[in-house]
Amino acid sequence: MKPEANIINKMHAEWLPTILRGSFSEIYVLNCDTLRFEYVNPTATNNLQYSTAELAEMAPTEIAKGVTNEAYLQCFEELRDGKQPSAAINTVHTRKDGSTYPIEFQLFYLASDTGPVIIAIGNDVSSRDKSDKALRASESRLSAMVSNTPGLVYQFLLSGGGQFSYPYLSDGCEALLGITAEELRADPAMFVELILPEDRQSYRATMLTSIEQMSNWNWEGRIWIEKWKDVKWINLRATPRTLEEQAVQWEGIMTNITASKQEQEEIVRSRAQLAELSAHINTVKEKERTHIAREIHDDLGGNLTAIKMALAMLTRRMPGDNPELIEKADYVESLVDRTIETVHRIAGNLRPGILDFGLVAAIDWQAKEFEKQVGIPCKFSSSLPDIDLDLDHATALFRIFQEALTNIAKHAKASVVDVNLIHTNQYVRLEIIDNGLGIKMADRTKTKSFGIRGMVERSIAMGGSLSVSTAPKGGTIVAINVPLLALPHTREQNQH
Repeated sequence: MKPEANIINKMHAEWLPTILRGSFSEIYVLNCDTLRFEYVNPTATNNLQYSTAELAEMAPTEIAKGVTNEAYLQCFEELRDGKQPSAAINTVHTRKDGSTYPIEFQLFYLASDTGPVIIAIGNDVSSRDKSDKALRASESRLSAMVSNTPGLVYQFLLSGGGQFSYPYLSDGCEALLGITAEELRADPAMFVELILPEDRQSYRATMLTSIEQMSNWNWEGRIWIEKWKDVKWINLRATPRTLEEQAVQWEGIMTNITASKQEQEEIVRSRAQLAELSAHINTVKEKERTHIAREIHDDLGGNLTAIKMALAMLTRRMPGDNPELIEKADYVESLVDRTIETVHRIAGNLRPGILDFGLVAAIDWQAKEFEKQVGIPCKFSSSLPDIDLDLDHATALFRIFQEALTNIAKHAKASVVDVNLIHTNQYVRLEIIDNGLGIKMADRTKTKSFGIRGMVERSIAMGGSLSVSTAPKGGTIVAINVPLLALPHTREQNQH
């Protein structure tokens, strides 16, 4: 015998008690002939709630009631014959208080000098069984959620070498993509081939962004379903995580958003049609206003002028000795004068003749009229002495300006108004700035806010935009930007 083996044999008596006492496993030494316990370690007595003396009087079948003596004897016989070095048994132990727990045993045969014994080393597997049960329940819940989730639940793996695959695809694969999960797993490139060529660049770009930033992958695009000869819009949402060897795996879902996309497109078309209708209504309204203003000015104004001239002639021919009649004539003449002023004011409101002199002149005149009528100083500046626009667009900007001033007079409680008209190579911008109370977001969006809504519609009809914001020192800024590309040729260009 080697020296090392002699040393180990001498130390067995020192090692063994410590090993048996300190083991977390239950250890039993069972006599093969009597089927009685010759040794039980402390872990086993603690778990079973029996003392060593009590267990010495008990048979294994009293604590493992699911295993018979015959089963034990057959297992012992197989171990004794050397058919297998060890045997495994899964059973349930019953404690002294009647409670039970599952245990997994490994049995070994030992032919000792005092008689053959079986050494059984067992472990309480209740925690493992609970974990397995919880895992199965979790998998069952996940399976139920996946099966009831509209669309395709999937895993997408991109290896460090650039190869990609689909480790998991739910049953919704064929219903969404027109190909089975088995077909897509066998040939992962099939999905990219489904994407319309013009949408593939955005698919790759969003994937690369997700990799670089480790952010959620969100993509919308169109795919061609050969099976149904149809185009679908799909939305892809997935969360990335890094794996070994620089691989990235996404877990996510693909859904069919064709219906919502069609609804969005219909909304866009409807809004465009409404904007066109609004622009047409405004154009027709301005033309009708111009027509009415001309009728009032030419016909009614002309008639009033003729009446004034005839009245003046009659007044000159009246006898001077009738003061009452002269007083009546003077009253009628003053009434005619007031009526002529009213006609001019109404005609001017319907269609200011000042617009014939250009947008700058019209806004300057309106600013002075506002200051005179409301009593709030209104300062106007223009980047050019004349900004020559198409008459319809100049009228639209002028009407927006009028509406903004009306809102200031009604609601702002301002003490000064600044108006800036700016012309660049890219756009025309009109700014109306007051130092009043400001406007709340709720007031901008309330259902009966027709003034702001009308200004917005007019700006959209010109291809521009309108913004309402808070001024740096309080108050409100109304800004209208109209890109020059959106404007037709100016009147001067049209004449050429």
